[in-house]
Amino acid sequence: MKTLILAAGLGKRMNSKYPKVIHKILGKPMINWVIDTAKSFGEVGVVLGHKHEMVEKVIPQDVKIFLQNEQLGTAHAVMCGFDFIPENDNLLILYGDVPFISYETLKRLEKEHMESNSDVTILTAILENPAGYGRIVRGKKIEIVEDKDADEKIKKIKEINTGIYIFKGKFLKENIKKIKNDNAQNEYYLTDILKFTENISTVTTDDIDEVTGVNDRIQLSKLEKNMRKRINEKLMREGVRIIDPESVYIDITVKIGKDTIIYPFTFIEGETEIGEDCVIGPMTRIKDSKIGNNVHVIRSEVEKAIIEDNVSVGPFSRLREGTHLKSNVKIGNFVETKKSVIGKNTKAQHLTYLGDATIGENVNIGAGTITCNYDGEKKHPTIIEDGAFIGSNNSLVAPVKIGKNAITGAGSTITEDVPENSLGLGRARQVVIKDWVLRKKGGNQNADSKE
Repeated sequence: MKTLILAAGLGKRMNSKYPKVIHKILGKPMINWVIDTAKSFGEVGVVLGHKHEMVEKVIPQDVKIFLQNEQLGTAHAVMCGFDFIPENDNLLILYGDVPFISYETLKRLEKEHMESNSDVTILTAILENPAGYGRIVRGKKIEIVEDKDADEKIKKIKEINTGIYIFKGKFLKENIKKIKNDNAQNEYYLTDILKFTENISTVTTDDIDEVTGVNDRIQLSKLEKNMRKRINEKLMREGVRIIDPESVYIDITVKIGKDTIIYPFTFIEGETEIGEDCVIGPMTRIKDSKIGNNVHVIRSEVEKAIIEDNVSVGPFSRLREGTHLKSNVKIGNFVETKKSVIGKNTKAQHLTYLGDATIGENVNIGAGTITCNYDGEKKHPTIIEDGAFIGSNNSLVAPVKIGKNAITGAGSTITEDVPENSLGLGRARQVVIKDWVLRKKGGNQNADSKE
């Protein structure tokens, strides 16, 4: 079965310079939710219109694209993809702004379509307030009447057309061009194709969220909130402890192991994997990172980093792209890392910047230490070997290498390599000028001075 996704609408109510279907929900463009589900059934095509160039950038390359230059209704959109309609197979119709339609529901729809051998099978839903939706009118045959064309009697019907169908490709091809636009909107309604058959079946879903379209940012927010709730509840059923699900934001692409605890005001995004027995948060953001077991990340930000087992991070740390913390590392308050590999059992506990650095095992990085990796034009590496002790308030001017078990004195600016087992000092000799303050203020003019 092929799938054709209609995504050419203007999306005016979003009040955005971006096409509606590329707005992200839980980190993924709206249309890509639909595409990923549709791919489970076979080949996928999309019909684009408004600012199609922007939409094409987020669509996978194996999806076929058709353009609808004028928005003249759903049947017109399908006609724009006419060559995609299979002659001897079925075509599923979905929508780029209905992101949460489920594989399970579509599988039920497909099963009914195949078993009934219908020309068209319609997915319906029951709404307490069906205003704005086309109604399913059941008589000798099934009809769909659009809300704007419905009389008062029909408007009382609560069964609505979700707009999701499976057609026999041959039936669709033979009849879609017969549809007229003699309606209140002067549009070509796909629903009018039902006039050409009585061989119609339906499947009803009781999950309204999966057939709810996004028309404005308020609907987008409500739908995302409902989906976030489902994601959090699924994780909790799988063994993850989420202290306050309403204040935790986790993308659907995230994987978290058993007995990990997620504290409030935590954001876990993108392609992130977190192991078992971790403690994450509160007030933490993690994106596109891989985290091992028994890791603590508190009040910190982690992006495109790797953290191995038994590591502690934070509070107020920032791990940037290219950071790799090996097991038992401790990264403390106000420490920033970037493109750095930090070896086992190494500690950087306070007020430190480590960029473009390779740091060995069992190293101690003193408070206030920075790697001076940028000379204004190029980045340069810093290497600190196993067992080294970096004194507080050091500036390591790259490129520079600190050897095994070497020590650098507190307050040093290190501009040259320090061999293993050596002491490196890079600071001026201290000078004390006695009574300088008194003289400055007009005190003892004959005060002695000495070094």
